Amino acid sequence: MDTARRNNVTVTGNPHGRTVVLAHGFGCDQNMWRSTVPALAREYRVVLFDYVGSGRSELSAFSEDRYASLQGYAQDVVEVCDALDLRDAVFVGHSVSAMIGVLAADMAPERIGALVMVAPSPRYIDEDGYRGGFSAQDIEELLGSLESNYLGWSAAMAPVIMDNPERPELGAELENSFCATDPDIARVFARTTFLSDSRDDLKKVRVPTLVLESAQDAIAPREVGAFVHAAIPGSTLVTLDAIGHCPHLSAPEATNQALLEFLAALR
Repeated sequence: MDTARRNNVTVTGNPHGRTVVLAHGFGCDQNMWRSTVPALAREYRVVLFDYVGSGRSELSAFSEDRYASLQGYAQDVVEVCDALDLRDAVFVGHSVSAMIGVLAADMAPERIGALVMVAPSPRYIDEDGYRGGFSAQDIEELLGSLESNYLGWSAAMAPVIMDNPERPELGAELENSFCATDPDIARVFARTTFLSDSRDDLKKVRVPTLVLESAQDAIAPREVGAFVHAAIPGSTLVTLDAIGHCPHLSAPEATNQALLEFLAALR
């Protein structure tokens, strides 16, 4: 199957600029970057895509075996980069995509030359000496609720993830995005996301890396951002004046400014 069609690849912006790949998180699609694209388009070539099972991707390409690990999603990223023959691209990943980008950069170092990790978490479950934000029981209950009543889970979790109650339209948008995802596919992606442990993969990062965290995030607390920053040599940590797990939607100006400053410094 053609990769561009499979992943609903969109290319926009300056064809002569450095390529920036924008990758969405769980339950979302490339439309979640609509406030970021205009800030990049004048100077950078912008590539957007949907993971298989999300947005307008080819649902028939979904394989539970492939996407039961983050490696399967990273392979999607590498195949998109290969199809476009990208070199030294900047990969911007939100939430679970931040860790997918780490894996993809390790798989194809010639394709990805820098990383931007927006609200990343290499491990959601707490362990001795590590705070991910959730107990193992929390995650099992979350996944159990998702699998038994996906629409109800979406309605309950979207406002928590967005965490901007004075702007209910943002939570509603995220809920609608969740609800547009096939529940069986969402179940696989959720288990892959919330049960993964990518902490050791952070040590492999050898490219310039920006870690963007919100000042308040119920899904990836500040301790997680500090852990990611400490684990990646030479990385930059920026704490945005933002609330919630989706700062590119709730605080696009601050997010875009930090992103553009990082991109400018790469020259």
